[in-house]
Amino acid sequence: MKKLDLSKKIQLIITILLALLCIAIIFLNPDIYHAIAADYRYTILGLLLWLVLLVSFIFIFIDFSLLSSWKSDYAQLNFAVHSDPVAGIANRYSCDALIEKYLDKEIPDNIGCIMIELTSIYDINKRYGHIQGNELIGIFSDILQSSSLNLCFVGRNGGNKFMALFEETNKNQMSTFLRRVYDKSLAHNTDNKKFQIKYSYGIAFNEIDHVYSITDLIALSNKRIYQK
Repeated sequence: MKKLDLSKKIQLIITILLALLCIAIIFLNPDIYHAIAADYRYTILGLLLWLVLLVSFIFIFIDFSLLSSWKSDYAQLNFAVHSDPVAGIANRYSCDALIEKYLDKEIPDNIGCIMIELTSIYDINKRYGHIQGNELIGIFSDILQSSSLNLCFVGRNGGNKFMALFEETNKNQMSTFLRRVYDKSLAHNTDNKKFQIKYSYGIAFNEIDHVYSITDLIALSNKRIYQK
């Protein structure tokens, strides 16, 4: 799509340059100008040439309008493919796409993972229904997303599980993320006594845990959710 956009811009520039060249040739050369004005055949030919340029302009602008519409549709499709419809953040597909970067290779020391389980969702779904449960998932997802800025990738890994993957990180950055999540969740719970956010998490940091693969790192962090 970028190549098509560039080609249309080049086409528009060439058309404008040709139009300006025609104007310059006609108005800067009195003989040509008077010949066109005096002979109806030249006049008709000139009008036809201007008509061709005008039609070219119209179709180029139509193409730009279509390109803009296609870009919007592509952005919406891309969002639908990579974003979770309930959580509004990266979905399992996006998580898997990031994980694939490290498949079949030894991962670096400065990579970490935090798996998070929204534990209060079970009670919310049971007592108030899945609509309210989905709303709480959306609120918690916003908390994770806003807490992850400049620190990590966050995605919903399915159900009530979320994954925060830290690349080129350290323990302080992972602690900063957890502190942000805690503070924002506490603020929510203070304002909303009915629908509380309760969660558990497990941490794995390769510099300390020394696992070989990304899947081992994620599995270890997921296992630690239930070891507290």
